[in-house]
Amino acid sequence: MSIDWAALGLQALNVLILVWLLARFFWRPVADMIEQRRAAAQALLADAGAKDEAAKAALAEITETRAGFAQERAALLAQAHAQAAAARTALLAEAAQEAEALRREARAAMQTEQAAAAQAWRERASRLAVDIAARLAARLQGEAVQAAFLEFLLHEIQALPPAARRVAALEAVSATEISAAAQSDITARISAALGATPRVTFITEPALIAGLELRGPHLRISNSWRADLDRIEQDLIHDG
Repeated sequence: MSIDWAALGLQALNVLILVWLLARFFWRPVADMIEQRRAAAQALLADAGAKDEAAKAALAEITETRAGFAQERAALLAQAHAQAAAARTALLAEAAQEAEALRREARAAMQTEQAAAAQAWRERASRLAVDIAARLAARLQGEAVQAAFLEFLLHEIQALPPAARRVAALEAVSATEISAAAQSDITARISAALGATPRVTFITEPALIAGLELRGPHLRISNSWRADLDRIEQDLIHDG
């Protein structure tokens, strides 16, 4: 068997030309296309990875935010509970203070009413005692009693300071009517005690029960059983 070297060389040349043509016009564009596809795939993978990282970061942020919300909710609930407890304590304290104030007011009102009732009974008892004494004293009218009251009156006049004795007119008030002769005697003795001669007018007031009083513009001497009983009544009321 003989080899046709010319045909073999020609075929080899054809193969080389075909390989060059394929490398020139087919394999390089295909390789470029494959490289572009690979680059695009890598870009997609990188973008997907970035989005995955972003999603993970967003999820972590959401988780952290939810945890913050839970903590804030717990803090708000705790604050609300504390405020409610403080308000309840304040209301209870205020209610207790108001109740105590009402109790004090009630006790004070009761004590005031009791004191007023006791005072009313003391005044009534004192007035009753004085009325009884006045009725008994009214039976003791007489010249001796009138003379005793006159002596008391003269003693009171003599105890006055000199300036108080200088009077121009006086009223002599008695419980019963005094005779003209007795009026003259009383006027003379009053003038002697005063050291002056005032004009004396005699007036009758049965309410005095017994006694003799002097009344002037700037002078008043209470000298009667009525005045004494009034003083006794006031002493009984206040001392009771």
